Amino acid sequence: MLINPRKASAEEAGDQDRLMALLAYLIGIIVPLIILLTDMKNRPFQRYHAVQALVAQAALTVVFFVLGLIPIIGCIAPLLGLAAFALFIYYAIQAYQGYYFEIPVVTAFARQQGWIA
Repeated sequence: MLINPRKASAEEAGDQDRLMALLAYLIGIIVPLIILLTDMKNRPFQRYHAVQALVAQAALTVVFFVLGLIPIIGCIAPLLGLAAFALFIYYAIQAYQGYYFEIPVVTAFARQQGWIA
């Protein structure tokens, strides 16, 4: 399910790094912004997951807004929201285990913008 998973070294992803990466996926836009606006952005593991989580959350927000404008599809939006939440829990667990991974489209977009390496 993960694309190009790679385990981070212990120096690269310490306990705090992994915890902040987990929280970046679970607590939406707030934690990634905190990471990116503080000195935590200098930690590569935290920065990678914060950018990826922030871009994914922004993309989901746009998708759900557009779906909300279409009445018939808007009815299934809560089910899609639960599926997205479950996926973010999965991403959070993988990040906490110390993995770098790619989210389709999201990671490629963030790399094209130069936000992550």
